[in-house]
Amino acid sequence: MDTKERFAFLAEWYDPAACLVRRYQFFYYPNDNSVEMFDLKNQRTFLRRTKYGDIRMQDMFVGNRVNIFSRQLNLVDYADHYTATKLGSKKERTLALIKPDGVLKIGDILEMAFAANLMVTNAKMTHLTWSQAADLYVEHQSKPFFNSLVQLVTSAPVVALELMGDEAVSVWRKLLGPSDPAVARMEAPQSIRAQFGTEGGKDVAHGSDSLAAAARELEFFFPTAICHGPPNTAIYLDCTCCIIKPHAMSEGLAGKILKSITEAGFCISALEMFNVDQANAEEFYEVYKGVVIEYMDMVTELSLGPCMVLEIHGNDVAKTFREFCGPADPDIARHLRPTTLRALYGTDKVKNGVHCTDLPEDAVLEVQYFFKILDG
Repeated sequence: MDTKERFAFLAEWYDPAACLVRRYQFFYYPNDNSVEMFDLKNQRTFLRRTKYGDIRMQDMFVGNRVNIFSRQLNLVDYADHYTATKLGSKKERTLALIKPDGVLKIGDILEMAFAANLMVTNAKMTHLTWSQAADLYVEHQSKPFFNSLVQLVTSAPVVALELMGDEAVSVWRKLLGPSDPAVARMEAPQSIRAQFGTEGGKDVAHGSDSLAAAARELEFFFPTAICHGPPNTAIYLDCTCCIIKPHAMSEGLAGKILKSITEAGFCISALEMFNVDQANAEEFYEVYKGVVIEYMDMVTELSLGPCMVLEIHGNDVAKTFREFCGPADPDIARHLRPTTLRALYGTDKVKNGVHCTDLPEDAVLEVQYFFKILDG
C-alpha cells in the first residue's frame, strides 16, 4: 500500500444545535487509519490528521455514513479525481428483493451476499399491495407469468435490500442463478435459487437486471424524497425488540445472527436498518443511564454506523428471546451459556452482538421507538 495514499470526500454533517447542514472535505489515510477534516464554509482545518481506529477502508464509499468522534458524516461525493477513479469506478447499487418463500432463509442469503463482497446498505421488511407489486413489475405486465408473480410477492411480507459492491448488479444476479430453480440446480448448484428455490415459480429472490432498473427499484423501496416508501410490518403486540449492533453489521455477522434467530424458531415480524444519531441513541438507552457504567459507550456504539432492528413476535417472547441472547457480557455468556447470541457473536459488554429488551414492559415501547418514531 502507498504510504502517502489519501482518499478525499465531500461530507455533510447535520448540526442539531444550529439546525444546519455543515459541509467538509474529509480525508482518509489508509496506511495508518488516520482522518482529517476541512471546514468548507469557514475555510479552515476542522480536525487535524488524527488516527481513528473505528473506521476501515471498506467504509469509504459515496452514500455511506461514517461516525467520526460521535459525528455522523454523510459521504456525499468524491472530492478529487484520484478518489473517484480508485474507489468509485466499479461501485454499484442494486435491489435484492427476498420474496415470501425466501424470507425464512434471509440469514443464509445475507451470508452468501457478504461472501460475494456485497454490503447491505439498506433493508426493510414490508407487505406489498397488489398495486405496489404491479408497479414494481410493470415491465412484465404483458408476460403470462405476471399475475402469478404479483400474487406470490403479495402473499406475505418481503424483505427489500439495497446491496452495494463492485459490479453489484451482475454479481447479485450471478449469485441468484437461473430463475427456474430446477435449471439452477443443474447449471449453478451453489446459487441461491438452486439451494432454496422450489417448484411453481418460487425462486426465492429478485435482482435488478440493469443499473437503470436498480435505480428505479431502489427509489421505490428507499425513496430519496421526503416520502417513506412502503410501510414496515411491525405489529406492536406480543413482541420484543432486537438490534443487531453496528459492530456486528460491519463485521458481516448479520446473516449468521438472523440465521440463528430463525433456526431457533423465533418469528421476525418486522425488520429495518437505521442510522441512529447520538441524540436518539441517548434517548433510546436512557433507562440504562446511571445504572450501567457502559452507558456512554453503548450510546457511542449504537451511533457508530447502521444497525438492523427486528421486531420478534410470539408468546412470552420478551423473556424467551432475552434468554436466547444470553448475559450482556459475552465472556460470562461463553462460560455459562455458550450457545446464546452474545456468546457466539459478542466481543465485550458494549460490542456484544445484539441489544434485546430487558424488561417485558419496555418491549412494545422499544419496538415503537424505531418502527413508529424513527421510521415515522
